[in-house]
Amino acid sequence: MITQKEFTTENSNQTQKLGQTLADELRGGEVICLSGELGAGKTTFTQGLLRGLGVEGPYTSPTFVIMKHYKNQNNNIYHLDAYRVSGNDIIDLGWKEIAGDKSNVIIVEWADRIAGIIPKDALWIEFEWKDENRRKIVFKSKI
Repeated sequence: MITQKEFTTENSNQTQKLGQTLADELRGGEVICLSGELGAGKTTFTQGLLRGLGVEGPYTSPTFVIMKHYKNQNNNIYHLDAYRVSGNDIIDLGWKEIAGDKSNVIIVEWADRIAGIIPKDALWIEFEWKDENRRKIVFKSKI
């Protein structure tokens, strides 16, 4: 069964705050998959999520480096951008070990491009650009 919850944010601060709110629920072992077109809010949301996890900024998308590694007091946090790569490329970066460690928190932008390697219990968050400021953000998880 898939459950979902929908939010609308009116500005980037609200989008970041939604990410910070999600961070309060994370304990480790989560894979958070972000999908949506360019400019839909994935990186802005991730900035709030990283801030909520206690990671020091600056927070930028790993578009060209593919993966960034952060640490907080309890977890390793991996932020991946799959826009320019395949699932095999991510596997070559150590995906199986990273995803298999239940103390890690993993955030994947453009996750739909590597859906074949994403764990079944991942949280999917879809971003839809409504206008210059508004975003529709839908959380989907399998239970």
